[in-house]
Amino acid sequence: MSAVQQPLPLDGIRVVEFSHMVMGPSCGLVLADLGAEVIKVEPPGTGDRTRVLTSSGTGFFAAFSRNKKSVQVDIKDPEELAALLRLIDTADVLIENFRPGGLEAQGLGYAALSARNPRLVYCSLKGFLSGPYENRTALDEVVQMMTGLAYMTGPQGRPLRAGAPVNDMMGGLFGAVAIMAALRQREMTGQGQHVQSGLFETSAYLVSTHMLQQAISGQEPPPMPAGKRAWGVYDVFESSDGAQLFIGVVTDRQWQIFTARLDAPELRDSRWATNTLRSQGRGELIPLVARLLRRHSIAELEAMCEAAGLPFARITRPWDLYDDPHLNHAGGMVPLRLPDGTETAAPALPIQFGAKRLGRRSDPPAAGAQTEDILGPFRPVPRAAE
Repeated sequence: MSAVQQPLPLDGIRVVEFSHMVMGPSCGLVLADLGAEVIKVEPPGTGDRTRVLTSSGTGFFAAFSRNKKSVQVDIKDPEELAALLRLIDTADVLIENFRPGGLEAQGLGYAALSARNPRLVYCSLKGFLSGPYENRTALDEVVQMMTGLAYMTGPQGRPLRAGAPVNDMMGGLFGAVAIMAALRQREMTGQGQHVQSGLFETSAYLVSTHMLQQAISGQEPPPMPAGKRAWGVYDVFESSDGAQLFIGVVTDRQWQIFTARLDAPELRDSRWATNTLRSQGRGELIPLVARLLRRHSIAELEAMCEAAGLPFARITRPWDLYDDPHLNHAGGMVPLRLPDGTETAAPALPIQFGAKRLGRRSDPPAAGAQTEDILGPFRPVPRAAE
């Protein structure tokens, strides 16, 4: 299996990206990996501030900047702004995730740009879509708290944000879906349009199953750590050598296989004969299963579950994925050379075309690396001296 070769699905599509942090850059990454020419517009100097974030933001720029180009523009300089506008006149798509009204104040809003380029698809990635909250400032944490995602993630009474910027990244993905739909519609109408993706609305979508569970059952679902599982064996267990392993036994047939493989007479009791009985008796069943599993090493448990076709997963940390044999198989990890010379890699988009994955065409660019190549043709030609 190898990376997809030319032509790529979005070959010939030019995207101008005004973005920072996660939501906008992740949207641009999807389009870039699919073959679009994505031109990231950055301010003079160090460029996008995401480049220099530390702590939990250290990986943001590296994660979302492959296969893109970078230009630096001082939009307060009339000549620079004029060159940028001429570049946008040639674009199919513009992405932005700045505060409401931020680009409009610079003459870069949808109304002004679509008047110049009616075929432009303009995507705004915002905290909130149209409504009472639309001018609020949002963060991933904010909308996780507002929608109950944090409530469902943490223990009872201790709301906890998810361990990744799930709404920023999913919101960027929904933005890319909207862009591709608008490009398809443009083929029929000849006109671009303004599309938006909302952080709050993304988080609401992610908790829709909990909303409907409450509507259907009439009971409030407890947070996931305290929730009553629909399956008897669906938990994290410890091996004899101290490793942790999640195992799910979600059908009666899987239960039969599980008990046969463990060769544990205690589990053949009629009290555990059906999934409903096992789910109702989890308080007694889980400690019993835990004692039986603790007799075996992690390697033995993994081999047993894989041979039996049972759902299982060793508990790992994100950086352990660098050594994951499946993720590293044939294009699952994209090698990257960062602007400072660091050699690393990042997961490819989780999609496959036939037997091929989407890969790297270019590394994350240095700030302004393509400014002259891209903006040069749009700048005024200096007059010859008389």
